[in-house]
Amino acid sequence: RQEKEAEQSARQRGRSMRKFRNYALVVVIIVAVGYGIYFLSKSAAPKGKDFSRVIPLMEASHIAVGSQLPEYTSNPPTSGPHYGQTARSGFRDEALPDQNIIHNLEHGDIWIAYHPRIAEEIVEELKQFGAAKVIITPREANETDIAVAAWGRLDTFNIENNALSIERIKDFIKRYTNKGPERVPGASGGI
Repeated sequence: RQEKEAEQSARQRGRSMRKFRNYALVVVIIVAVGYGIYFLSKSAAPKGKDFSRVIPLMEASHIAVGSQLPEYTSNPPTSGPHYGQTARSGFRDEALPDQNIIHNLEHGDIWIAYHPRIAEEIVEELKQFGAAKVIITPREANETDIAVAAWGRLDTFNIENNALSIERIKDFIKRYTNKGPERVPGASGGI
């Protein structure tokens, strides 16, 4: 009888140890996954100074093409009344109506608007940013050489020493992509 009790006690201890080992393994896996996510998010975070400024938001209503336009709160605009159709992401050689691109900003896209007076080499460098969720267009109305816009955020600057601030633009894109009030995947349609 004592042998049976000892045997049963040993089995019980074995089950308890296996249970403990399994729980410990689950905790180790959760900690490892959490650390991995934390590490990846830190490495993907923007590293530079945020040069952008907050722009007061305007009502985001759809308007008909040809409607009277309001006075926007920034140049280029980062929110406000806009057309119902978005613009396709990527690099564009031609200017597009601000009101189409505002709609993209509402969806979390980034707009890089460059003044047509900038050197062709700089325009070529800008093309590297033409991807999903980023629209690059010339814009005569820019007050500076480059304007990088997101919903309610704007960074504007001039080209200095014929060099584009590539890291500055990359950091803006990392910080503000998908920050619009409507989360919509990159537009494949549009103008």
